[in-house]
Amino acid sequence: MTARLECAGLSGGYDTAVAFRDIDLALEEGTIQALLGPNGAGKTTLLLTLSGFLPPHAGTITIDGEPLKTGRPARANKAGAVLVPDNRNLFTTLSVEDNLRAACHRGGPSPRDMLAVFPALEPRWHLRAGALSGGEQQMLAMARALVQEPRVLLIDELSMGLAPLIVEALFDTVEQIAHERGCAVLLVEQHVTLALSVADRAAVLNRGSIVLEGTAAELLADQSQLQAAYLGSLEPTQP
Repeated sequence: MTARLECAGLSGGYDTAVAFRDIDLALEEGTIQALLGPNGAGKTTLLLTLSGFLPPHAGTITIDGEPLKTGRPARANKAGAVLVPDNRNLFTTLSVEDNLRAACHRGGPSPRDMLAVFPALEPRWHLRAGALSGGEQQMLAMARALVQEPRVLLIDELSMGLAPLIVEALFDTVEQIAHERGCAVLLVEQHVTLALSVADRAAVLNRGSIVLEGTAAELLADQSQLQAAYLGSLEPTQP
């Protein structure tokens, strides 16, 4: 089976600075891969590279077996890679509806179709995005990604700054999106236990390299290995 998203030997960063190196990942349709690791490990830079906002230094990226034109966000988006950034990046002066309308494409879902996934947005439909709570803004950022019909959904720090009950509901939604819509989800997250509870597979990135990977259940069951990976005590995994 062809992986929905695959990267091989991927290295990248900003200009000549290397943030990650020799990354090999393969995500199947309908699955969630958690990408864990300490701050500064290179996780966000990897997502920006996979979504076309940064050109890689080396390696390849494919979506459904087709090579991705790297360093071009519009091409990556057209191929089906959609990023939910950690700062949400909403049009704060526009309404919920208008934020979604700006992301729609011809023949795709309508803004109101997103209410089936995020019904809590309906009472806020005509409010400015800047007037929403943090949880509502994250729902809107997720809805804006979904209205683009992603094949690959790249989510950066879903839980940042949100109350635990909101976070749990959002993680349930991510699981639903993957399983019901066939997305491959790459989830960068600091809330380790919760991320592993919804993920199928997981990897720990530290100092730019993958130092631990396996099924989410395996990582969750071996807390000593997981802690060692975060502390930088493990050597990078071999391709």
